[in-house]
Amino acid sequence: QVQLVESGGDLVQPGGSLRLSCKASVVPFYYYTVFWFRQAPGKEREGVSCIRRIDDGPKYYAKSVKGRFTISRDNAKNTVYLQMDSLKPEDTAVYYCAIRRNSDDMCNDRLSPLIEYDYWGQGTQVTVSS
Repeated sequence: QVQLVESGGDLVQPGGSLRLSCKASVVPFYYYTVFWFRQAPGKEREGVSCIRRIDDGPKYYAKSVKGRFTISRDNAKNTVYLQMDSLKPEDTAVYYCAIRRNSDDMCNDRLSPLIEYDYWGQGTQVTVSS
């Protein structure tokens, strides 16, 4: 059974940093485009970032996080990372990763949580508060 496990969520003060991880049991991992979403209380799930199968192409970032978040992947470790710097209270949300096979063409500003993904993680809570 394929599993996606997010980790790294925590309570952090504004201006702080966190690094989220998304580890997949699926092989080969490099077949899959990886997407990060978040959902704040009372709000719809929104796309945050995505990375293509091989980490040598352009990444996508939502306008609200561009310049503060950095996505990367280590296919040897079946893991994608989301480095989050200069965190703001409005970044508070549950962060989810999702994967979809051979979907590099979806890693752009049309990123949407409404389409079908192969697998979703269970989410990790990020709270930014003083």
